[in-house]
Amino acid sequence: MDSRAIVARASNSFWMKIPRHLVVLSSLCCLISGYSQRDRAHELMSRYPLIDGHNDLALQLRILHNNRLSQIDLHNVSKVSTDITRLQAGHVQAQMFAVYVMCGAQEKDAVRLTLEQIDVVRRMCTEYQDFELVTSAQELENSAMRHKIACLISIEGGHSIDSSLPALRMFYQLGVRSMALTHTCNTPWAESSSKLYNVYQRQNNSLTHFGKAVVEEMNRLGMIVDISHTSWDTARDALKHSKAPVIFSHSSSFSICNHGRNVPDWLLHDLKKKRGLIMVNLHSKFISCGDEANVSRVADHFDHIKKMIGAESIGIGGDFDGATSFPRGLEDVSKYPTLIQELLQRNWTENELADVLRKNFLRVFEEVERVRDQLSLNRPSEVQIRVEEVQNPCRLVLRPPDPRGPTGQNPSSGAQHEQKNLLILAIVLFLSSLFMI
Repeated sequence: MDSRAIVARASNSFWMKIPRHLVVLSSLCCLISGYSQRDRAHELMSRYPLIDGHNDLALQLRILHNNRLSQIDLHNVSKVSTDITRLQAGHVQAQMFAVYVMCGAQEKDAVRLTLEQIDVVRRMCTEYQDFELVTSAQELENSAMRHKIACLISIEGGHSIDSSLPALRMFYQLGVRSMALTHTCNTPWAESSSKLYNVYQRQNNSLTHFGKAVVEEMNRLGMIVDISHTSWDTARDALKHSKAPVIFSHSSSFSICNHGRNVPDWLLHDLKKKRGLIMVNLHSKFISCGDEANVSRVADHFDHIKKMIGAESIGIGGDFDGATSFPRGLEDVSKYPTLIQELLQRNWTENELADVLRKNFLRVFEEVERVRDQLSLNRPSEVQIRVEEVQNPCRLVLRPPDPRGPTGQNPSSGAQHEQKNLLILAIVLFLSSLFMI
């Protein structure tokens, strides 16, 4: 074989092997790139650990353990999506823990149940060294420097205050720094996005006079107004009436999934004007309008909201341990880096993601506190809801007893009437005994 044939044969062999080499090289690049993006997500979250806007672990502690913290170790809790070990793995530095009681407690013992849930959150966040209860933006940042998981307390549903501004103020004294105006039921003063409970129905779906007083008092206290779960009309009114930015603590985009709990574009624009925040919910039914979803579909919500109002208006409110189903790859609080990795692959910048992870929430919290300081000379509101608006049979109207008694007679005549009744009863008993003989 001459030299030209040898060269040609070698050349053909080389070019035939190139496709295989390219496949291997491509696979290696993808593998390296995948690990690189994952490492990049973890490194970014180490510098800007997450502030998560909504978690229902406290509800599960009641359901599964009747709030008996002595029976469990919060580092490793079964049958839930949240514990200390997984929060640390997911780079969650601050968690807004929801204090939630069922809407069935409205007009009954909602206030007592809410107090018990505040108690269990305060206990778990003070009895475990990895946690730290915080009540201000500065305390939240200080906790990060101490490598603690900061606990913020949020009431999920205005029915918890039983239409009482003094109750709202007492909850603030106990450390509550956010409240959702409704849950799945209307209150006498605000409308829910849900039709699950047929209570407090009215023609006007926005905030009532008392509802506006609630928002005003929350502004004065420095409590974040949360409009997740409210109807769109109530949300619009809250945005219009609040002097401070408001949040959707766990809601997603209506344009991507047309669920009533999600936020339409026009309301997103109102939120943007108020310098507020939408913290994207990861519940599958709000992500894909079904029980099945994936990380890519979650990222679609982030992309759409960013397109509408910018990354500076977005946060994350996972809704773990409250919702029932989550996207594949985002099954518990340890999986948050998977979402950040997906957003990095979609060319979100590190500055944008730093905003989403924590800076946006800190900015809103600080602005809420700034409004509080501006209103510091205002006295506590004494607005009361009208009795006919509440229609609560368990609500006692405090007034001195009538000295004339229930039928209008004076006490002495009432005593005489009682003696007469006893005499009649004695005669009846005597006659009965005679007939029995």
